[in-house]
This record gives sequence, C-alpha cells and structure tokens, in this order.
Amino acid sequence: MEIDYINLSKADDLPGSRARSLYRFFEILPGLLAWSTLVFALLFSWLIPFWVAFFIIAFDLYWLLRVLYLSVHQVVSYRKMKANSSVNWLKRLKKEKSEKWKKIHHLVILPVANEEKTIVRDAVLSLAASFYPKEKITVLLAIEERAGEKSRKAATELKTEFKNAFCGFFISVHPGGISGELAGKGANVNWSLREVREGIIPHIKVPLENVLVSIFDIDTKPYPHYFSRLTWVFLNTEEPLKKSYQPIPVYNNNIWDSSAVARIIATSSTFWQMMQQERTEQLVTFSSHSMPLKALLESEYPSNVVSDDSRIFWRTYFKTSGDYRVIPLHYPISLDAVMAPTLAKTMINQYKQQRRWSWGVENVPYVFFNFLMNPASKKIGFGEKFFHAFTMLEGFWSWATCSILTFCLGWLPLLLGGDKFSSTLISYNLPLVTSKIMTMAMIGMVVSAATSWLLLPPKPAKYGRWRSLSMILQWALLPVTLIVFGSIPAIESQTRMMIKKPLGFWVTEKVRK
Repeated sequence: MEIDYINLSKADDLPGSRARSLYRFFEILPGLLAWSTLVFALLFSWLIPFWVAFFIIAFDLYWLLRVLYLSVHQVVSYRKMKANSSVNWLKRLKKEKSEKWKKIHHLVILPVANEEKTIVRDAVLSLAASFYPKEKITVLLAIEERAGEKSRKAATELKTEFKNAFCGFFISVHPGGISGELAGKGANVNWSLREVREGIIPHIKVPLENVLVSIFDIDTKPYPHYFSRLTWVFLNTEEPLKKSYQPIPVYNNNIWDSSAVARIIATSSTFWQMMQQERTEQLVTFSSHSMPLKALLESEYPSNVVSDDSRIFWRTYFKTSGDYRVIPLHYPISLDAVMAPTLAKTMINQYKQQRRWSWGVENVPYVFFNFLMNPASKKIGFGEKFFHAFTMLEGFWSWATCSILTFCLGWLPLLLGGDKFSSTLISYNLPLVTSKIMTMAMIGMVVSAATSWLLLPPKPAKYGRWRSLSMILQWALLPVTLIVFGSIPAIESQTRMMIKKPLGFWVTEKVRK
C-alpha cells in the first residue's frame, strides 16, 4: 500500500509496522529528550554535584549569549517593522510597479468557530478599512455547521452588510463528522477551498498566479497597508509562487484590558516572531499568514492536525521537494491577547492556548519521517535536512526545559549535593556566579519591556497612570510565566505525544471589554 506522506498526522496512519515504528520513535523522541534532561539534572546534582556546578555556569553563559543574540534580532526587526509601518505602500506600488500591482487580487479566508458576531464583524471592518482597493479583495467567511443557526444567521447578516464593500463576500459551511478530519480551524479552511474552486475563482476571473490568500484567525485586524505591503513583497520576490508571507502578530486588540500575565505571554510571542523574521532560514508560517492561491490549492490545507498554520508550510515544502520558503513581511497585524470573564478563567485559557501552540511538536515526527522516507525529499540536501531537523528538535527541547534549567538548576547541587559538596569553594561561589550571569541576562528583559512600551496602542481614557506603570512592572513576572505557561504546557504536549494521548483543537475564547 502506497504511503500518503503529505497527509500523515500520526504513526497509526502508516500501513506497515516498520514505518509505524519509525514514526512512533520520532513521536517519542522530543518528550524522551525533555524528560531525560530534567531527570538527569536531578540525578547528577546528587551523584556528581561538582561537575553539574560547572555545567550550570556554562549553561548560564550560553543562555546569556543567546539572550544577547536574540535581543539584537528583536531590536533590528522592530526597527524594520516601524519603518515599514510608516510607508504608504499603495502609493509606492502605483509609482514603482505601474500596472503590475493591479493584477494582484487578495482572497481573505476567515475561519469562524463559535465567536460572537461583534468579533467577526470587527475582523471584516478591518478589511474594509484597508487602503488596498476593495474591488481587488474577496472575503470568504468559513463557518462551522456545528455552531448552529446563530452563526449561520450572523454570517448572512454580515454578507448583506458588506456585500458591496468588496469584490465578493462568500460563505462556506463546514459540516461536522467528516471521516479522517480533526475538528478545528484546519478542517474548516480545507472545506472552504471547495467554495474557492466552485464559486470564488469563477467570480473574480483572475489567473491563480495572481491571487494571494490570507488565512486569518478571526481576531486578526490587518493594519491599513497590509495588502499593499504584501503585494509589494510578492512582486519583488524571486519565484514568488514558491513562497509564503509572514507578518508579525502584535496582540494589541485588547492589550490594555488584559491581565498582566496574558500581556507578557502575548508580547513575548510577538517578540519571538520578530526574532524569527531576522532568521529567515528558520521561519515557518504561524497563526495568520498569506500564500499564493496556486500553492494552497496544490498542497491542500491540512484537515487532520492541530498545528495547521505551520503544517501547511511543511506540506508545501515537501510537495515541492524542498523548493519553498517563508518570506518575512516585517509588517504588523493585530490580534487578541487571551482574556476571559474572570482572572482564573483567563489563566486556564492562557495555559490551554500555550499547550495548543506547543502541540506544534507534532511536526517533529512528520518532518523527520518525510526527510528519511519520502521520495520527494531526495532532492533536499543533507545539510538542509540536518539544519531543519536540529533546529526543530532543539527548539522544542528548549521550550520544555530551558526555563526550568535556568531558574531552578542552579540550586539543585546545593540542595542535593550533600555535605561533601557544600564544603567546596565552588558551592560557595555557584550562587554568586550564576546570579551575576542572570543579572546580565536581564538586558533581554529590559529590551523587551522597552519594546513592548513602544508597541502599545494609545491608552484608553478609562485607565490611569497605574495601568501604564503596570505595563512595565509586569515583566517581573517573566520567570514565573516562562515556566508555568511555557515549559509546563510544552512538557505536557510532548508527554501526550509520547503516550499517544493527542490533543484536539481548542478554540481560544474571544472576549473584549
């Protein structure tokens, strides 16, 4: 039986026991590395505390250098984003790309789960406020049948309200219970492509090569020049049909109203994406992004995984034998920070969101198995395969372990090393050395605090000076949030994949004041 490499989601999808065993090994590998790291940290702190103390110092120095390296990328990326945000990209298109830009059409797919009409309407309003000519924008509202009549009615009302605001306004209804699907955004978008083929393509009458698709989370509000900036980058990119295009997600929609923990996590996610925009060799599509319609239709959007936003890149990457990349836009889009009616519910929802994001670890076995077994990957060089494999595995290992190691490991030899270690000179100096290194590493937190302040939208009149001050003081919570909402959900995800207890797709509750 022939293996469908592109559509793999788990080991059980494979027909042969040998192939299943290999895929299963790759499913176990990330969790095995994470747990081995933490267990051996405890064990070695007891058995060989002297050597662990030297390792701790070396690890902290590595962490310091990494913080400095990433902080530079963050600052550079911020400056580029700021510069691009001040450019009138439509005017530049008209001046420098004459007739070429007029051929480009934008299709925006908005998957809806069970969000309130006001949330969906805000997303559509932000599209209508775009400076790009609306006769070159088509909107597809992809709703879920299981959301019921209320969702269908809201979609119909929005279509009536905005039917003349764009080139076209379409609705697709994703039925539930389709065999082989995992209920969630991916399955919804995959189903909506039927409407694209049957209704939208004949309506817009534009060659596929000239259509760019933006798949936006429903809380996404693109900045006014987003489509103009996207068109500019597309027209200035070599082989643009072999590229996806990634904006920087800035969680500003409700940032002033959200809790301190939610703000830190949301802003940290923004900073990570800023850093990745400067490391294009590692850049993978995340959350809301854009890609050529031709590539999307050829690869098909994944309908059987949680991490659909990154999996669509890897599907297209293997579909093209590695001849596909992600281009950074260095331009922002605005989304929601996690918020719920109560602080306790907000913390629960925040954890669940981080756990869903960390479930991106499901791409590790997918990518590793395709590198080894997919005939299409033979054209991909060994160096490129090794780079992607190492970067991906190290990234998920760091996600699960580095915060715990950084903030907890330094005390383990002192607690577990016994009297013999306590009497050594290094046991006396260890806390002093590590605290100095970690103090220097706080430059990263200072850079983040300063950048987060620069990213803030105008403060609502209902808030006073204390709210502004809390936007800076909140960064004192960073060590706790990195562990509780970083390492722990990542460990849970990797452990779930180890023991075959997969996550379903959890829809983040959208709440705004």
